[in-house]
Amino acid sequence: MKITNTVHIAAPLARVWELTLDVESWPQHTPTMSSVERLDSAPLAVGSKVKIKQPAQRPRVWTVTALETGEEFAWATRVMGTTMTGSHLLSPSADGTVQTLEIEITGRLSGLVGALISGPTGKAIATENEGFKAAAERSPNPIGT
Repeated sequence: MKITNTVHIAAPLARVWELTLDVESWPQHTPTMSSVERLDSAPLAVGSKVKIKQPAQRPRVWTVTALETGEEFAWATRVMGTTMTGSHLLSPSADGTVQTLEIEITGRLSGLVGALISGPTGKAIATENEGFKAAAERSPNPIGT
């Protein structure tokens, strides 16, 4: 099961990518993240681990599973017998960046877990996308300034 949200951001792809990689700043951009803590000091890479605390949830460790500069950032965690993978997919547009946030739930209980969390998760990733949009557009070098 996949849950997605796409938004157009009037900022250069490089700025959106910079915000994407600065995972510890995410709580400043969205109320869906209480805290984000890197668990290693090396640059963010496949295999990096990050502990995330979200409102009304216990902290979870997410492991980076994909990192394609300027295109894709993904990480995964285990939730109720499933694997939940969160992805940031970026592409340039004529006047900024298109960002798609995606949560994919896999595993034998994915249908049940997906049914339970699809509504709140859809709202959360829409909120996160709007937070990234606002942060990128008010940051240095937005398009049209």
